Amino acid sequence: MQPPSSKNKTVAAWLTLIGGQLGLHRLYLFGADDLWAWVHPIAAALGWWGVERVRLYGQDDQLSWVLIPLLGFTLAGTALTAIYYGLMSPEKWNARYNPAAPDALAGHTSWLTIGAVVLALLFGAIALMSSIAFSFQHYFEYQVEEARKISQ
Repeated sequence: MQPPSSKNKTVAAWLTLIGGQLGLHRLYLFGADDLWAWVHPIAAALGWWGVERVRLYGQDDQLSWVLIPLLGFTLAGTALTAIYYGLMSPEKWNARYNPAAPDALAGHTSWLTIGAVVLALLFGAIALMSSIAFSFQHYFEYQVEEARKISQ
């Protein structure tokens, strides 16, 4: 039986994948005093605000060009963190997150952990590529529009 203070690697990987934008994994691992746990929801809210701005004002809204990639990059970052947690060796996991019980099974890699890693790879790649495509598309559209203004 694990002591109540031990941190499970599988739980951390799934929390990162599912609730990483809300900082749930940071709250689980480091507690409510962790500053980065509170930064995650702010970045996510700004990204979702960019999506809402596109819905309201159309694709010509320049502020959404900055905000939407912020959402995608934070999604990709949390997916990368889930991969990092899932692939961390049990010894390193226990040394970092379970120093009081280094022999705990909390750092054990199970099939549920691997499932979180696989889904994180899928969603992280989709989020990252979508963010890059969105950013470059709007950047080049802006450049073409500016070139038209100069040529007239």
